[in-house]
Amino acid sequence: MTNASGTSGPGPGPVSPAYLDSASSEPLHPAAREILLAALDQGYADPRRLHGPARSARLMLDNAREVVAGCLGVRRDEVTFTASGTDAVHRGLLGLLAARPQGGGTVVASAVEHSAVLHATEWVAGRGVTTTLVPVDRLGRVSVDDVVEAASAGGVSAVAVQAANHEVGTLQPVAEIGGRLDGVPLFVDACASAGRLPLPAGWSTAAASAHKWGGPAGVGVLLVRKGVRWQSPFPGDDRVDERASGFENVPAALAAAAALQAVVAEREELGARQSALVDRIRQRVARIPDVEVVGDPGDRLPHLVTFSCLYVDGEALVTELDRRGFGVASGSACTASTLEPSHVLAAMGVLTHGNVRVSLTRDTTEAEVEGFLAALPEVVRGIRAEVGL
Repeated sequence: MTNASGTSGPGPGPVSPAYLDSASSEPLHPAAREILLAALDQGYADPRRLHGPARSARLMLDNAREVVAGCLGVRRDEVTFTASGTDAVHRGLLGLLAARPQGGGTVVASAVEHSAVLHATEWVAGRGVTTTLVPVDRLGRVSVDDVVEAASAGGVSAVAVQAANHEVGTLQPVAEIGGRLDGVPLFVDACASAGRLPLPAGWSTAAASAHKWGGPAGVGVLLVRKGVRWQSPFPGDDRVDERASGFENVPAALAAAAALQAVVAEREELGARQSALVDRIRQRVARIPDVEVVGDPGDRLPHLVTFSCLYVDGEALVTELDRRGFGVASGSACTASTLEPSHVLAAMGVLTHGNVRVSLTRDTTEAEVEGFLAALPEVVRGIRAEVGL
């Protein structure tokens, strides 16, 4: 027998699947869909060329850059479209290191940075670059004083502090850190927060990812502050924007800009609604025995909540919730498929197993949240009973 989630087996489920994993990827915003379909017919040409179709594509690309700049509160010439958010992270951070005349140096980063940041620092470890990880508190927040102290050591090339944590939602004191760094450039990973919250001040370079705000996948945004010393860390390419490589996906960039503009326009109302629903989830989940809700309860992303269940396997939780029609994430945002424990949760000193991250989409309803909250205790009890608890 097939249940409401479309899988075999008993168990209640919502009428239709509830996607609760927007922190991985937000569904395509209607504004992006409309623009994307229209732009596919006009944005196919190489914007470097001089003929009519190319000029049309160049105009679309310039328009996308203008819209993104306005939404993020930056200059148009500070915006570069990249192949992904990860690509923007790598270029943003490694470009600061590449511009360092003497080479080498140390990167100071919070211990809860996205794996893209950690992979970038590992990639240059053989070139004389070392990494200092600054610890966080139990809420996942780094201390301004600790970061500034680490950055004041000799030979520091760059500091990396995310705007908000991608797993637990905790906001970081980026503006305070940026205001106290003495000549050391600050890279800010804003992939989790861009569009949902204003871009914090203090950055030298920053990165964002369109599919996190409802744009198409495969579009990242690199920001390089005017006057900051930055150099491409990868082979050059003769493109419109020398900070990127490869043929620009003009229709996707324009659709990403349209989605960002729509999200920024609605974020105050949407953020308040999502934050209230997340508050409800936090309160109700905390009543389940041996469950720890993690991350800052107030100073956080509005749409995201993470909790860990003792005596429960996270993958089993995700699988059973999916069987009932609720799509959630478990473990590290980028290593769940490898079953590796989350380095973010480990750095916070909280449970690293039995972890679930719930992140609401712009269309998540109160009924879907209530359905999830009704199913979760039963799922947790069932899994624990299977192991004799």
